[in-house]
Amino acid sequence: MDEFINTDERNAESAALNHEIYELTKRLNEKEKECAMLTTADPDDPFNNPTEYKGFGGDYRKIQPRLGLSGYKLALEPDHAEKKAIRRYYSIGGWCMIFQFLMSFGASVVFMNIIMTVLQMLYPEAGFDALYDYMYSSSILVALNMVVYLVCNVLNSFIGMKWAGIKASSLIHTKNFSVAKALQYCLAALFIWVISIYAATGINDVFSKYGIDTLVDQSGLGESTMGFVTTIIYTCIIAPITEELLFRGMLLRVLSKANQRFAIVATAVFFGLAHGNIPQFLLAFLLGIFLAHITMKHDSIIPSIIVHIFVNSFSTVFSSLSEANNIVLIMATLALFAAAILGMIMLLVFHGENKLPATTPEQSRRGIAIASGSIPFVAAFVIEIAYMIYALTSN
Repeated sequence: MDEFINTDERNAESAALNHEIYELTKRLNEKEKECAMLTTADPDDPFNNPTEYKGFGGDYRKIQPRLGLSGYKLALEPDHAEKKAIRRYYSIGGWCMIFQFLMSFGASVVFMNIIMTVLQMLYPEAGFDALYDYMYSSSILVALNMVVYLVCNVLNSFIGMKWAGIKASSLIHTKNFSVAKALQYCLAALFIWVISIYAATGINDVFSKYGIDTLVDQSGLGESTMGFVTTIIYTCIIAPITEELLFRGMLLRVLSKANQRFAIVATAVFFGLAHGNIPQFLLAFLLGIFLAHITMKHDSIIPSIIVHIFVNSFSTVFSSLSEANNIVLIMATLALFAAAILGMIMLLVFHGENKLPATTPEQSRRGIAIASGSIPFVAAFVIEIAYMIYALTSN
């Protein structure tokens, strides 16, 4: 009888022990799953960087498919496959900048020659210089530039987006933007414009000592009524929209796959170089950093388009006041400085609340370190630099 009792006790103890083992195993599995979830990187924030704008660069699994595996975490150094995938995006950006430069330059030369040939046929008695002066002062040259850059900027934007798998609709899905923010950004950009003007003047003073004039003289360009209207349309509407589509729409997103800070600086450099001269480079570079920042913050090019239109329009209006009488010019200058001071405050407030994305150690291995190995990316940079030097020395 005692043997049966001992057997029942042992069975009960064994059952209780098995149940306890089962519960412990279950808890251990749950803990392992929780740990795996914690160590698995977010595809929209693969580097766990709280200073970046989550999701702006897209799903990182397109670059590193293993990111979707449970427990996988990106290594400090990217492997060969990941480097190749990142470099592909940098190359896409580089190719599009090369295409844009060659297409716009080539088209301008071809159509200029065609127009000059037609004018020479219509006015055989006129000399080459006279015909060119006519093109320069009328609406012809401005209209030509407008059409060429409109087509080239838009075409290369969509080529790049198609190539990189970026939906065009994603460029305008604006987040947390308001009229108040638009006013803040426009005033901040106005301050950047004023700073760049004075910086460009100082740089020109230095270069002028060596016989080099860095300032661009466009007096007389499109001075006819139709030329003036065409200039306004091109400068204040067409250029801001198409440039934002190209630089902050396509290029910024293509270069933001692994390092947003690198993308901001790189697009600002390309944006500055695309203007072909030092004064506009300074403005475009400084403004380009700000425009890229607000584009990332609001996940849309709408804010940057608004600010770009404002800056170009203000610059055009203020330039026209240079021919006004002294009283009007003095009053406009005082108003400009007052607005610039307010803009400086707006810019400080913005950067106080929105720091530029920082770079983690992992991202530092995936930015310029990989971009410098992309032949199209480096070639695009060299071409733009060479053209600026040529334009500077040929004045």
